[in-house]
Amino acid sequence: MARSRVPLVVANWKMNGLQADGADLARRIVAGLPGGAPETVLCPPATLLAAVARVLNGSAIALGGQDCHAAASGPHTGDIAAVMLADLGCRYVIVGHSERRSGDGGHGESDGNVLAKAAAAQAAGLTAIVCIGESAAENTRGETLEVLSRQVAQSVPPDSGASSLVVAYEPVWAIGSGRTPDRVDVERAHGAIRRSLHQRIGAAAADVRLLYGGSVKPGNTTSFVTLPEVDGVLVGGASLVAEDFIAICRAAGGQSAG
Repeated sequence: MARSRVPLVVANWKMNGLQADGADLARRIVAGLPGGAPETVLCPPATLLAAVARVLNGSAIALGGQDCHAAASGPHTGDIAAVMLADLGCRYVIVGHSERRSGDGGHGESDGNVLAKAAAAQAAGLTAIVCIGESAAENTRGETLEVLSRQVAQSVPPDSGASSLVVAYEPVWAIGSGRTPDRVDVERAHGAIRRSLHQRIGAAAADVRLLYGGSVKPGNTTSFVTLPEVDGVLVGGASLVAEDFIAICRAAGGQSAG
């Protein structure tokens, strides 16, 4: 990882937790994070944002949303605008997660949908965490780098910079499966993403943080974050266990578990 890029760990709690659960988990993470930890973001479900925001107040941990609508307001029942997230105190928002891109039980979001959401997030003053990644079939066919390059070109707003954009590589086949790509594959993928970002946004690409996501655990974090183009991790299931998430943060910050 380039020294100029501050490590970043993002927790995606997905659709988990009631208010008491979320507040308790947030409190345990705040209390347990070590000094010198990497920049950390908690992204709870929308119903927990206000409760978690109260716990994070005064801490170094940032709040993020899991999705936003491309419009700032309007007849979009059940959706949340980026400006609403900012009003709650969010600094980040995840867009384009594979669970939303998927047409099989997801929301069928296209690259164009993700681009519009990322642009709306940036317009609201949020940092967009744009997720990209290949399916199992695309990986098997050897299309990973082509898919990632296309998703960067079509999902990232062209005027993005380091303060408004994070890109998270999540191989779809690895999410929640316990399987992860090896270091060589992650290095190749992140290198291709960086090159595609240079084509998309120019010199600003050098400072944009690239995260790895997909079955991230305390035991494999170090193997990813020590790669030159990996600037942190996007954590799913392991972020719901305070001790595991704290251990991941320690590893991402180059600290021992002790």
